[in-house]
Amino acid sequence: MKRFLIIVVFVLVLGTVAYFALNRTDNSDGTAPAIAGAPATADVLARGEYLSKAADCTACHTVPGSGKPFAGGVPFRLPFGTIYSSNITADAQTGIGSWSDDDFVHAVREGIRKDGKRLYPAFPYTSYTQLSRSDVLAIKAYLFSLPKISQSDKPNDLGFPFNQRWAMGFWNAAFFKSQRFAADASKSPQWNSGAYLAGALGHCAECHTPRNVGFGLEHGNELAGEVLQGWRAYNITSDTAHGIGAWSDGEIASYLSTGHADGRGSASGPMGEAVDNSLQYLKPEDTTALVTYLRSVPAREGKNPITIDAKAAPALASSDTAPGGDSADSNSAGLKLFESACASCHQWNGKGQETPYASLLATRGVNDINGANVTQVILHGSKMRLDGHDVFMPAFGRAYSDTEVAALANYVIAHFGSKQGTLTPDAVAQSRKL
Repeated sequence: MKRFLIIVVFVLVLGTVAYFALNRTDNSDGTAPAIAGAPATADVLARGEYLSKAADCTACHTVPGSGKPFAGGVPFRLPFGTIYSSNITADAQTGIGSWSDDDFVHAVREGIRKDGKRLYPAFPYTSYTQLSRSDVLAIKAYLFSLPKISQSDKPNDLGFPFNQRWAMGFWNAAFFKSQRFAADASKSPQWNSGAYLAGALGHCAECHTPRNVGFGLEHGNELAGEVLQGWRAYNITSDTAHGIGAWSDGEIASYLSTGHADGRGSASGPMGEAVDNSLQYLKPEDTTALVTYLRSVPAREGKNPITIDAKAAPALASSDTAPGGDSADSNSAGLKLFESACASCHQWNGKGQETPYASLLATRGVNDINGANVTQVILHGSKMRLDGHDVFMPAFGRAYSDTEVAALANYVIAHFGSKQGTLTPDAVAQSRKL
């Protein structure tokens, strides 16, 4: 916590200078490139629905299983406390029903509510600032067409000084620039559509770009990967070793639209939610545009790069039903746990039984010695609903102790990644809190 207090003092000092020296608000409307799947402007509600899915509004403003779409209350657990999302239904008392068009646009693109108070950047206005006014208002029209839900916002759990919203003005001056998307005339229309989808609407950078000491995005290191709320958002630059540069167009498109690419892995955690709530609904033309854009992102190694062993010896020596290569380790606690709870679905060779989503070999999760996502999946499970059917893995957090989870995660990394995992019981205990 002391480190964060030092950081906030630094941000306030830096921001004070910038705040009075710069006016960063851009009041231009902006012109969005063509989004192939979004209906024509005349059909505002249909367009707004499509854009709200592309922007993944559901993931942040709907508590899973609550039955209250867009009523808020989703927790965002950050190093300095917990922030809860707000009710964005048209209820006049507890939602945004009394907001004008200008109020809504100002909040989405500038991070300032109707009452003048500043939003925290857990709401990605730092990306949404690029949206055109017409697209923002189409989203508003769609939200206002839905049932009004009376549900008061849950108060944030932030200590001083992070609970002082006015201080966000200084943070914005240091780390935020109000600007609309500007098409690159040297690029194709498809590339520009992909850039708008990834940057303004999909806000991919908010999870996949590393954060600096002030929790702002490292704009010179876009999409090189980051860890947020215990989940690792992987490197999605064109780096062939550590990013997705070696993936085919079809593999990238499949991962985006179905949450799985053969030989590459399956989505889970926040990425699984993005596929579930957003990416699966994109029209094929828009998915193709996203792939085109991602192909052009400069290759970056990122922090703690993952090197994949696609032919891990212990897994290749195993059959569907029996372990090989590490059978001498039959007394290992991790092996016994995998045998009792995991092998029937994932199989000893990592190919996965019944569904390719259970395959493990060559995935980045099992090749990450820190085991962030392996640990989270063991603790919390994974669920996506795709095209009417569920892709599901149960949670084992309540069944296993921290020591057992660490042993299981390290075994999975050793068996399917040929690496020495570094998970400790203390690290698992911290992951449980996220």
